[in-house]
Amino acid sequence: MSSTEQTPRPARLAAAAAVAGIEALGLVAGGVYMLVDALTRKSGDLTGALTGALTGAVTLVVLGLIPLAAARGLWLRRSWSRGPAVITQILALPVAWQMLQANSAMIPAGVVLGVLAVTGLVLLVNPATTEALDIRRPGQDTA
Repeated sequence: MSSTEQTPRPARLAAAAAVAGIEALGLVAGGVYMLVDALTRKSGDLTGALTGALTGAVTLVVLGLIPLAAARGLWLRRSWSRGPAVITQILALPVAWQMLQANSAMIPAGVVLGVLAVTGLVLLVNPATTEALDIRRPGQDTA
C-alpha cells in the first residue's frame, strides 16, 4: 500500500469531490432534460428544434464528463484532478452570474451554482487538499 492509501482522506478533499460530482450530475441532468423537452415538444419546425436541442444536450452531457472525471480523480487522490476541477469552478462563476441576471426561475439555480463554485474553489486551494493530492509548490522539497 502506498502512503496515500494508508492515511485517511481529508474531509475537504471528499467535499471537493462531492461538489464536482454534483456539478457533473447537474450538467448531465440538464442535457437529458433538453433532449426530452425537444422530443416531446409540439412545434412546427421539429427538425430544426430537435437538431438544436440535440446539439445542446450532447454538449451538456460531454461537459458533465469533465467534472465527473475530476470528482473521481479527487476521490482517488489523483493530483491531475485538481486542474480540471478548478477550471470547472472558474467557468461556473460567469454562468452563475448570467443565471442571476435572468428574471425567471433560473435565479435560484444561479445562487446554487455560485455557492457550489465558490465552495469548490475554496476547498480545492485549501492546503489540506493540496497536501492530500501531493501537490508541491515550485522549489518545495520532496522530502
